[in-house]
Amino acid sequence: MFGLLFFILFTPGVGEFLCTSSDLELSYTFCDSTAHAFMFNLIPCTMNKSVWKAALTWIPRSDIHVLKIVFHVWYDGAKALVWKELLCSGADDEYSVCGTLKGETLAAEFDIKGSRITFPKGNYTVVVHGFSDDSENNMLICLNFTMIIKQDAF
Repeated sequence: MFGLLFFILFTPGVGEFLCTSSDLELSYTFCDSTAHAFMFNLIPCTMNKSVWKAALTWIPRSDIHVLKIVFHVWYDGAKALVWKELLCSGADDEYSVCGTLKGETLAAEFDIKGSRITFPKGNYTVVVHGFSDDSENNMLICLNFTMIIKQDAF
């Protein structure tokens, strides 16, 4: 389990331990009480890599013509980062998730490039919101990750 992060989420409000290694622990909950059909793989479960391989399978409850992702990161209880990215605008979109219709199975594989910043040892909370509009009124999904970095980077 050290090299693979895998979860399927169908039960709302239930926390799930995702993975552990010598330097990292990950767990999640959904922010809302609605059931989701969602699967995510991440290889490897460590902070000692600059690129992770990810696979996502999700059945959205709404069409994805516009998709805005907002990350809120807290470090040991203090707000550390807010990052917003418009992935789908409805025109000339480059990502495969764009154009997925409500009830369709969205399946995508992608690389996640690690930050050039080293993260200090500590507890992180990462809340990821997905909105179907640029004004952030229509939330498609919300995940609340707990990330514990067990050791400082070498």
